[in-house]
Amino acid sequence: MGGLRELTASFVVPGPAGVAIRDRLRVSESDAAVLAEVGMFLGSLAAGDLAVRSRQGVSHDAAGWAVRKRELTGRSSARWAGSITKASHDQWALARRGQGAHMAWLRTQIASVEARLARPLGAKADKRAGLVRGYATRSEWHAKSRRLHTLKDRLARVEADWAAGRVRVVRGGKRLAHTRHHLEAAGLDEAAWRERWRAERMFLAADGESGKRFGNETIRITDTGQVSIKLPAPLAHLANASHGRYLLDATVRFRHRGEEWRDRVTANRAVAYRIHHDPARGRWYVTASWQRAAAPVLPLEAALARGVVGVDMNDDHLACWRLDVHGNPVGEPRRFFYHLTGSSEHRDAQIRHALTRLLHHTRRTGAAAIAIEDLDFREGTSREKHGRNKRFRRLLSRFPTAKLKARLVSMAAEQDVAIVAVDPAYTSRWGAQHWQQPLTTSQRKMSRHDAASIAVGRRALGHPIRRRAAPPRDDQSDRGGHRTGQARPEARRREGTRPHIPGPRTGCAPPGRGAKAGDQGAHHRSGHPAEHESWQQHSLPLSL
Repeated sequence: MGGLRELTASFVVPGPAGVAIRDRLRVSESDAAVLAEVGMFLGSLAAGDLAVRSRQGVSHDAAGWAVRKRELTGRSSARWAGSITKASHDQWALARRGQGAHMAWLRTQIASVEARLARPLGAKADKRAGLVRGYATRSEWHAKSRRLHTLKDRLARVEADWAAGRVRVVRGGKRLAHTRHHLEAAGLDEAAWRERWRAERMFLAADGESGKRFGNETIRITDTGQVSIKLPAPLAHLANASHGRYLLDATVRFRHRGEEWRDRVTANRAVAYRIHHDPARGRWYVTASWQRAAAPVLPLEAALARGVVGVDMNDDHLACWRLDVHGNPVGEPRRFFYHLTGSSEHRDAQIRHALTRLLHHTRRTGAAAIAIEDLDFREGTSREKHGRNKRFRRLLSRFPTAKLKARLVSMAAEQDVAIVAVDPAYTSRWGAQHWQQPLTTSQRKMSRHDAASIAVGRRALGHPIRRRAAPPRDDQSDRGGHRTGQARPEARRREGTRPHIPGPRTGCAPPGRGAKAGDQGAHHRSGHPAEHESWQQHSLPLSL
């Protein structure tokens, strides 16, 4: 059919490359005071180093990095200087990637607005001719023309920053900095906001090093959970242990992946730690992270050997259905609900609970793979794509596609379940067209999302979404309705001749099969060669 975009091949998503676990630090008042003082001091050093790194831009090299580290070593220690300079470099690189993505988004928006401005008012879109629709009214056209100039000015500034290698980073977060001017709307006073601001700007993070004691000399956590930090030189008077270290009264017990973490620190393998403060709860936390060995990606055929569970992701639930290797739905559809409201922690917990139920359902069905759509809504939230449908644009903006996929891949790796990503094109439309009505019964109410999960699973298995042709109802005519697998009236070349299949058209054997399929002399008809052959009585007496 014309106008359909080319579908990308399905693939098995690689597993996670790292692990991060978190536990609470039940520190005393003296420990909290020391951690806050050390964190604020190192945070001020990190802020200054990030400013220096940003001014260097693209001209930064290894020599400049050595100079920055040498200056910080005299003000703290060699280990803290290495952690700070590496964090500054990573922050600059992250901001640089975000700047490039924002620049590409601006160019896309400018091209879209210009294309719509060039169309007459009220003009309809023509996908075959590649024409977009025009704006509805003259006032909307005028407003979009002003927005076009705003986007071009913004693009010019971003391109200038990109050429100079200049990035704009707010240590502590741009959102929290903006909240300072809207304290009443956020429900905060100045003291509470400033406490959060200081907590976000603290720096208490150190990368691990294999071969060192317990995998990290700067922030050390023993296999028994004892926590100690290496104090910077100006704060060495706060030490309560030898070699300028401060030993915390609180201990750590990583309940999640605790055995894996303990095996690493016992073998002196690298583990990175980060200590951070949550002023809203008044709690301190420590996060441990390390890299995992790259596991080989399972071949697609092996992942789908026992069928697949197709999943259709929605804004409030996951619709899934188990499919066998032939693409047939097995059992009943399942739905796992979640609510994307409230705080980010609440939304994250809702997603984890839904994914946990999905993985348990997959293991119970016997499947070893989950098929999901390879969604990316970053380009689909613009007002030019969906017009005045603000509700739908907000829905796409708050839909956590990246977090949901990252969580699913990480959790599925622990359950030995493969994740297969498929092209999301037309899954909802074709699933509803070919599967919603046939599977609806008096006991089962099918939705478009349930049908879309079947379409996702069949695409992962390599089967077409269209069902097999149903047998004729009364005769070969279509008086009972359009047949399932028949070409639609608008399909091209539907009236063409069928391909010729060699061999006889028999009901007992397929074409080209059977011992006498090609022997025309073996058929009983007039003029058969056997009729002219001489008949002879068998030598064996019939009486025996």
